[in-house]
Amino acid sequence: MEIKIKNTQNKLEQINPLVLAFVGDSVHTLFVRENVINEDVQKLNDYNKSCNFLCRAKTQSKVLDKLEPMLTDKEKEIVRRTRNTKNHHTSKNANLVDYKKATCFEALVGYLYLNRDRKRLEEILQISIEERK
Repeated sequence: MEIKIKNTQNKLEQINPLVLAFVGDSVHTLFVRENVINEDVQKLNDYNKSCNFLCRAKTQSKVLDKLEPMLTDKEKEIVRRTRNTKNHHTSKNANLVDYKKATCFEALVGYLYLNRDRKRLEEILQISIEERK
């Protein structure tokens, strides 16, 4: 399934970074779930624990820290724009720094997904699931 942006006059770079994060959150969660169900786990609760660990703000924050040295200039720009966007939402389970970094990570994933850069998206998503190993 592919998301098609209705208003093609809006360039991807002009989309609110929090919208990119909204999309990226879903893409990352689905990727994590697909990988977790391929493990030899029998209990649904164990799947849930693995997914929750990989999708929480603290883990995504660490992933962004690991990714930053290898980001392209365009990807760095997406992260910078997201970091500078006012977000009136806060997390009850993460500190502000981890929450903002996690939002930047999700926006990057959303951008790559909507930009249809599947190779780079796969590379970044693979790095994101290495955090549990």
